[in-house]
Amino acid sequence: MTAASYAAVDWGTSSFRLWIVSESGAVLAERRSGEGMTTAAKSGFSAILESHLSAVSAPAHLPVIVCGMAGARQGWVEAGYLDTPAPLSAIVKAAVTVPDANRDIRILPGLAQRSEEAPDVIRGEETQLLGAIAQLGGGSHLVCMPGTHSKWVRVTGGIVDGFSTFMTGELFDVISKHSILSHAVADATPFDSGDPVFLKAVAKAAKNPALATNLVFTVRSGQLLHGLPPEAAKARLSGTLIGLEIAGALTTAKPGSSVCLVASGALAGLYQSALSALDLTPTAIDADEAVRHGLAAAANAIWPA
Repeated sequence: MTAASYAAVDWGTSSFRLWIVSESGAVLAERRSGEGMTTAAKSGFSAILESHLSAVSAPAHLPVIVCGMAGARQGWVEAGYLDTPAPLSAIVKAAVTVPDANRDIRILPGLAQRSEEAPDVIRGEETQLLGAIAQLGGGSHLVCMPGTHSKWVRVTGGIVDGFSTFMTGELFDVISKHSILSHAVADATPFDSGDPVFLKAVAKAAKNPALATNLVFTVRSGQLLHGLPPEAAKARLSGTLIGLEIAGALTTAKPGSSVCLVASGALAGLYQSALSALDLTPTAIDADEAVRHGLAAAANAIWPA
């Protein structure tokens, strides 16, 4: 591990990811666990970090760059918010130092939109943006970062103009488990991102967002009246919520903006298909790579070779 240059950490609410990176930018080791902020707040952030560094025999004084919920108010050390509009380059300059006798540990801040009409916050996704911006180039972009709380960010020439959060993932979870629709989707198996039921629901919701709650209820009525099977019911609910999200996000875009999708795993496939169903062709960037590149950009600026 003598070739290690720094450790990069993406610390979420319920997840922990660490990469040991060499001077050339190569990943020498990787660690993942469920020890997110919720667990670390009880067990100790320093103890968890050191246990993972020790597991890969990281050097004793290896510096660490961190993004995500470790910088929240309930986290390790609060790394506040930069107010938008904000250049992405300012994120690195606002990194907060964690008091530690053995290591130089920095936590990156989030972004805040303080408008009373549309207050919003981002923590963690700003680092994905920092890593993705090199592939976006100039001009105006509408960047979609799906998740439990999906973020749609407006970026112009490297400056974050504003953003919107959509609670799509959380709403899907609540509705499918704690509403009358839970009967319709019970025991549903996963559906394919190209499922016609999913794609039709996306298009219908995007075209008729004012009918949102009615469209959601058809998951239940479709089961009762037409025998809609659980998998199709799940696909319809997912497509409806994602279609509503995309319709709302597009109303915030600047004219002529290109659409970029920063995602990985199953969500990447779902959103790619949903956007295509609406005749949108986004630039696709892997979310894991984006956050690593963002952490690398920050580390290289803070600790230049």
